[in-house]
Amino acid sequence: MEQPIKILIVEDNVIIADDMQSMLEEIGYEIVDNVIVYEQAVEVLKTQQVDLVLIDIILASDKTGIDLGKHIRENYDIPFIFVTSNSDRATVENAKTVKPNGYLVKPFEQQDLYTSIEIALSNFIYGKQNVAKGISSEDVNEDVPMSNSILKDSIFVKKQHLYYRIQFGDIQFIKADNVYLEVNTIDKKFLVRSPLKDYLEKLPQNKFYRAHKSYIVNVDHIDAINSKDIMINNTLIPISKDFKEFIISAMNS
Repeated sequence: MEQPIKILIVEDNVIIADDMQSMLEEIGYEIVDNVIVYEQAVEVLKTQQVDLVLIDIILASDKTGIDLGKHIRENYDIPFIFVTSNSDRATVENAKTVKPNGYLVKPFEQQDLYTSIEIALSNFIYGKQNVAKGISSEDVNEDVPMSNSILKDSIFVKKQHLYYRIQFGDIQFIKADNVYLEVNTIDKKFLVRSPLKDYLEKLPQNKFYRAHKSYIVNVDHIDAINSKDIMINNTLIPISKDFKEFIISAMNS
């Protein structure tokens, strides 16, 4: 089942923090916690699942948001965005040393916040895809992080204005439809703009197979098979001769 992005807010101005939380929840993101100091943020990261962190550079503690950014880079593979009132050259240069995925200057509107998060997530996912294709960090913008542990058992799919995380095991089959792919879970459908072959490369090779020129299937969800089709969740899916032979061989092994 798809899940909204889980965000940690680290902001020492309680009014601003509450406003940010309201903005984000209205859009559809889930707020894991709303903390004011470095130490609290470290504890949340240690004990809860966090997909993205919004960090004020100046915090109500000796350690700054830049220190927290460094801690995240060294210990977690998740994106973070600096949210700050400071846009002077010195602050920006200092912030760049920990390679944030975004930099948002206060005051800002809901749309600014949404756009920054969407771009940060999109670039982060793009970086992961490059790694999967064997593209080294020298071949891409060095500011794009090259790892993402939250994609080890799931993938992000965009629907309307949000990226949703879908567990690989929840994907039943994927159907090519012109320039789009239709990603089918038990009770949802998502449209993705991608070639079928490229999308297959993002999925676990021991579960997902190209059953037909227009279909990728998760073999764990196959309910029945005949000489021409397989059935997944009451949907008949045509299969190629090679895939039929593969399935029959797997069944008899």
